[in-house]
Amino acid sequence: MTDSESNIKLLIQDYLLDEGLLRNKIPIDDKKLEFGFQFIFPPGPIAQKMVVIKPKNKDLIIISNPIQIAPQQVDALNALEENGKIYFFMAIRKFFLAKDVFFRIDTQNFRYEISDQIFLKRDGTISKNSFFKSIRKVFTCSAYSNMILNEYCSGKIKPEDITKSKDFTSDFSLYS
Repeated sequence: MTDSESNIKLLIQDYLLDEGLLRNKIPIDDKKLEFGFQFIFPPGPIAQKMVVIKPKNKDLIIISNPIQIAPQQVDALNALEENGKIYFFMAIRKFFLAKDVFFRIDTQNFRYEISDQIFLKRDGTISKNSFFKSIRKVFTCSAYSNMILNEYCSGKIKPEDITKSKDFTSDFSLYS
């Protein structure tokens, strides 16, 4: 690892530690990654598990949020008439495109991943503001996609399951 690669790793780690978000280092068995961290955002009861990675030989970092749809929601999507499941995945795909985030959707396994890339400055760093804007962008897309999912599942699952959802009851404030 070069000095600039080590510097960006320490900088990202410090940003996450400063806000109390860092959870784990991602073990790097893969020769494609310089480093990776698992973190939560925002802190508190509505926290999402997210990751930040730096691919080897690239001047960028990737912030990602993998999402597995809950079993009761999978059942509700499968129970929808007239290709409702497909319409849900089309709706979130359109939303992700409009929000200019990267995404992978696995309709067979009812999971998807939202990510954003941030290119490093010439000196190999990134501002804390840019870093957290990207995290908020990915988180907001995750939260909104869950709201869309709840709308599609409405009437197919118990209303109290939706109202107990962390996305339904929170205000998504970083320091709430």
